[in-house]
Amino acid sequence: MEKPRIAIHKFTSCDGCQLAFLHLGEDLLDLAEKVDIVHFVEMGPINPLAKVDVAYIEGSISTPEEKERIQHIRTNSRYVITIGACATAGGIQALRNLGNTQEWMKAIYATPDTISTLNTSTAISDHIKVDFEIYGCPVNTQQILASLLSVLNKVNPTASKDKVCLECKRLGYTCVMVTKGEPCMGPVTHTGCGALCPSVGRACYACYGPAENTNTASFTQWLSSLGLSDAEIARRFLFIQNNAPAFKEAGLKLRTKKKP
Repeated sequence: MEKPRIAIHKFTSCDGCQLAFLHLGEDLLDLAEKVDIVHFVEMGPINPLAKVDVAYIEGSISTPEEKERIQHIRTNSRYVITIGACATAGGIQALRNLGNTQEWMKAIYATPDTISTLNTSTAISDHIKVDFEIYGCPVNTQQILASLLSVLNKVNPTASKDKVCLECKRLGYTCVMVTKGEPCMGPVTHTGCGALCPSVGRACYACYGPAENTNTASFTQWLSSLGLSDAEIARRFLFIQNNAPAFKEAGLKLRTKKKP
């Protein structure tokens, strides 16, 4: 029987989420026996227009070329999975959406007129139908492998909906917000990292984006009680996952809040 064909595509990103495939190690060799990896520039195969069963997308849409290319990928792919903060929420580069793109380009580049870019950096799902999203900055190897095995077995992939706080409790980590007064984003952040930052006594940065049923209003009040200003709280929402709807709404609300 013909092996399922998969592709890993890069858009505007740092390449970190693609490395989750390479970090599979020996499992990658086993995977290569089960699937035909037809496009993966990081590993070698180059065939961006190949028709595939599963296409993994890293990166956001931030150029006219990318806006056109993602449409071709959707047409040629039976199943599309986006991986990482850039692909699922525009990434840290989506901070451009909060300012004037042309102004900062003129401030940074000597010849901005030679650069072809959009005024925004947006998630893949803003442009095409996405079948499954994997959150993280970066995603981890276990998430990648679990999603692919699910698809190969004709089962819809699933993801944990817990918050980082629950992960800390399961692993026995001391709460940095309660014990140290750290402005930890764990109460509103999707788990998946293994509570990496709290494990070394640091506050969560919300790398994995908003958790399900995130109560940002209540959390904002909690951070305010720790002494953070509205601007400081807004920066925490409008950071890595700044264009994720729940965080974007909370952050912009704080930025436009009138002072008493």
